Amino acid sequence: MQNEHTKPTEATLADLIAQLVPPPVPEAISLWPQTALAKTMFTVLLVLVFFLTWKAYRHYRRNAYRRAALSALENAANDPGVIASILRRTALAVYPREQVAGLTGNHWLEFLNRQYSGTEFNGDLGEALLRGAYRSCPRNPRLTQAAKNWVRRHRSQIVPPRKSRPEGSEVPP
Repeated sequence: MQNEHTKPTEATLADLIAQLVPPPVPEAISLWPQTALAKTMFTVLLVLVFFLTWKAYRHYRRNAYRRAALSALENAANDPGVIASILRRTALAVYPREQVAGLTGNHWLEFLNRQYSGTEFNGDLGEALLRGAYRSCPRNPRLTQAAKNWVRRHRSQIVPPRKSRPEGSEVPP
């Protein structure tokens, strides 16, 4: 029995949607580590990244003389005199002046070979390097390549010369 004054109401879709309550917004999730172990690992990782960056920067700065020498060798136009000058300046930049500045002739070539542990400056290339420092010589691309190899691969610590044993002496056990 329905009252005359009340009519049955039909619920429309819009009315039903209007009655919906929006769900609560969840709390924001922090991207910062939550546990002590995660914070410790993050800190260790951060310190490691800073340490490796510092080491890479030091390595880059320590090898600035190599980059400068390689750039100068590119502009040397295979001239033995210029190459000899570049090698001398490079050696003076990295080794103590007292041990390098006075080296001449075969002692200079032995020093270059010893620091590089190679024999590129023996023979014709060594002679071209020695002669080129004092007089005009023909251009030598092999000498330029040997100089580039030395600049790239030489040791930064001085390798002492090997002492030769006198004839007839035996090697101790």
